[in-house]
Amino acid sequence: MFIEKMVITKEELAALIYWRDPKKSGIVFGTILGVLLSLAYFSLISVLAYMSLLALSGTIIFRIYKTVLQAVQKTSDGHPFKDILDLDLTLPAEKVHEVADVAVAHANAAVSELRRLFLVEDFVDSLKFGVLLWCLTYVGSWFNGMTLIIIGVVALFTLPKVYETNQEQIDQNLALVQTKISEITTKVKAAIPLGKKTEPIKEE
Repeated sequence: MFIEKMVITKEELAALIYWRDPKKSGIVFGTILGVLLSLAYFSLISVLAYMSLLALSGTIIFRIYKTVLQAVQKTSDGHPFKDILDLDLTLPAEKVHEVADVAVAHANAAVSELRRLFLVEDFVDSLKFGVLLWCLTYVGSWFNGMTLIIIGVVALFTLPKVYETNQEQIDQNLALVQTKISEITTKVKAAIPLGKKTEPIKEE
């Protein structure tokens, strides 16, 4: 089915963000970035309306051109978009169930993790989560949601390639940072008894 062909695989996504085909990656990146920048300055309804109007204008002009060309050449090629009109666009139930199952699994995992953090199952993890939330308050005051999405898209199409090119140096620096964080976490857990889980006393 056409919908199944439109579903992008992990390998295809990796090829896009690692710029294996610069032309294809450039088109996808430019299109997504253009839409997001448009949404940053105009309403969603306006962007959708203008994009749809542009697409409709292009198809009408192309249809008129092909009709005139067929009349001049006296050919009977039929509708220029016949192949697309004949495509099966029905959404397969199997794909919907598969996506729904994955979404539910991630949602359940997220709810369980948030419960663990908010109810302080592990004091150090909850403390780190609190620091993250505190940092997000500053991020939220500096950027709005659309700006963060744009930054995320730019990072998605740049950071993986930068990491691939400079992997050795980046891994060395990340190892140093992880070592420091592990040392600090170990010291905090040793200093705060609440970070430790007590073993139940077994009766003889």
